[in-house]
This record gives sequence, structure tokens and C-alpha cells, in this order.
Amino acid sequence: MSEPAAAQEATRADVWLWRARFFKTRTLAATFIDEGRIRLTRAGHESRIDKPARSLKVGDALVFALGGRLVAVKIEALGERRGPPKEARTLYSALDAP
Repeated sequence: MSEPAAAQEATRADVWLWRARFFKTRTLAATFIDEGRIRLTRAGHESRIDKPARSLKVGDALVFALGGRLVAVKIEALGERRGPPKEARTLYSALDAP
């Protein structure tokens, strides 16, 4: 049985951050999210991602501090796996930091 179409249009926040290679493990991504350190902007509404299972969609924008720098990205694709860095970079585009 395949997933419904709506489920394929979103992915968990921790999974996407791991696939996009911002974190080495999903556990590290989940911990970062649990600490409330990521802001999500969707349809002009900004909020904090409050749990790792929160869904992300193409077009969402994320802002977070990582390694002493501010990262602002727009989600371009959800990805299907954690691929090489070149593939991971196709999942997002950089935004000007707010």
C-alpha cells in the first residue's frame, strides 16, 4: 500500500535537516529542534519548530544558528535519502539572513 499523496508532500523536520546534511545524525537534528532553535516561515507566518515530527513542505523557509553563523534557507525539495553533499545542496537555496 502506498502513502497518500498529502503525506508525500511533507517530511519530518529532523529527517529533512539530516538529508540536507546540516546534521550528521537525525538524533542531533531532533535535539536541536527540541531546544527550540529553528524558526519556520510558511505562508508569511513565522513560528518555532517545536518538535522533530513537525512537517516541512517545499517553499518553507528555515532560520537557525549553526556553528556560529546564521543559516537561512528555503526548502526546494524534500529528498528521498541522505545523499552526497552535492545532492543535499539541491534540497535548499540560501536566503539573505533576516
